[in-house]
Amino acid sequence: MAKTDKINETNMQNSSEATSKIDAIKQLIFGENMQAYDSEFETLKKDILSKKQELEALMEEVKSELLQNIDNLSTDINIRITELENSFEDKADALNQSKVDRKLLGELFTKLGEKISQ
Repeated sequence: MAKTDKINETNMQNSSEATSKIDAIKQLIFGENMQAYDSEFETLKKDILSKKQELEALMEEVKSELLQNIDNLSTDINIRITELENSFEDKADALNQSKVDRKLLGELFTKLGEKISQ
C-alpha cells in the first residue's frame, strides 16, 4: 500500500511539474498577451453561444410554422377530396337517372306493340 501511495504521489508531482512547465512555456510564447487572448476567446465563445441560441430559436420558429402549414394543407386537401367525392357521386347519380334501362324499355315496347295490335 505504501508503495502505491508513493507512486501516486510521484505521479502527481510529475503532473504538477508538467503543468507548471506548460504554463512557463505559455508565458514565454505568449507573454503578457495571454490574458488578452483568453479574454478574446471568452468573448468569441459567448458570441458563438448566443448565435447558437438564436439559431435554435429560429429553427424552432420555422419548425412550428412548417407544422402549421402542413396542418392547413392537410385540411385543405381533405376538404377538396370530400368536395370531389360529392361531385363524383352527384354525377354518377345523374348518369344513372338519365340512363335508359334496356329491360324496362323492352317491356314498354312490348306493351306498346300489344296495344297497337289490339
